[in-house]
Amino acid sequence: MLKELHVRMKDIPKQDRPRERLINKGASHLSDQELLAIVIGSGTREESVHDLAIRLYQHFDGIELLREATLEELVQLKGIGEVKAVSILAAIELGNRMGRFKKTDRYVIRCPEDGANYVMEDMRLLKQEHFICLFLDTKNQVIHQQTIFIGSLNASISHPREIFREAIKRSCASIVCLHNHPSGVRLYS
Repeated sequence: MLKELHVRMKDIPKQDRPRERLINKGASHLSDQELLAIVIGSGTREESVHDLAIRLYQHFDGIELLREATLEELVQLKGIGEVKAVSILAAIELGNRMGRFKKTDRYVIRCPEDGANYVMEDMRLLKQEHFICLFLDTKNQVIHQQTIFIGSLNASISHPREIFREAIKRSCASIVCLHNHPSGVRLYS
C-alpha cells in the first residue's frame, strides 16, 4: 500500500511560501490557490494548507463558483470547519464590497475660500491650533483630509516630512495647508 506524500508548509523553502511571497513580491504575484491558502491559514494533520486550498479551489471549479459558496457548502468539505469557512466568506464579501465601491462626488477647491469653507465648521471651535492638510487630485477634488499636528493655544509646528509622506501615500496632485487661531490673534511675518 502506497502512502501519499503531503508537502507541509514548513517543508517549503521560506521564500517560496505564499505569505512570504506576498510580502516580498505583492499579492498580484500569487495564484488564486495561494491567496486562498493565506485566507484559510492552516491545513490539517493529513493535508497542508496549500493542498487544502487547491482542493477547495477545484471543488468549486475556480473562484467564480467559490464566490457564491455558502457556509453550509464550505463546511461540508473535509478540512474546512466553521472558522475557516467564516474567514473565506468574509474575504469574499470584502472583495465583493471593494468591487461595488464607487467614489462619491468630491468637494472641489477652486480658491482659498473653498479650502477655508471645507474645514471651517470643524475647526472654528477648536481650543488648540490644528495644522490640517487637504490632499487633492488632478481635478482639485479633495481625496483626503488629515490633521498633521495639534499644537498649543497659539502655536502649531509641523514638519514637511509629515505632509509629503501623506501626499505621496495618497498620490495627490496638490496640497492645501490650513491652520486655525484659537487665541483669536493672528501673527504675520
